[in-house]
Amino acid sequence: MNSLKSARLVLALILGFAASGLAFAADAFDLAKAKAAYPLTTCVISGDALTDGDMGPPIDYVYKQKGQPDRLVRFCCKMCIGKFKKNPDKYLKLIDAADAAKTATLSAK
Repeated sequence: MNSLKSARLVLALILGFAASGLAFAADAFDLAKAKAAYPLTTCVISGDALTDGDMGPPIDYVYKQKGQPDRLVRFCCKMCIGKFKKNPDKYLKLIDAADAAKTATLSAK
């Protein structure tokens, strides 16, 4: 009987881990979707176009904040990431304002 209880416990643990893995996969950040919805065409730091320019292709940075959903922030170059990290709230507000303006424009059509 003890081995049957142990087998059930092991099975329950395996199923629990599998279920938590599925939940994690469902919550994974969808970079392609975030890029398609990104409201800016310029770098939030420098104002340079988010195109393949002198500094190379745009940098896609996923900002993680405990208790908040992950956010995509796009930069023209790696140097802008450091500037963003010094005051992320300032730049996230600019992105949110651009998103609100984009949504308002789409709603008006």
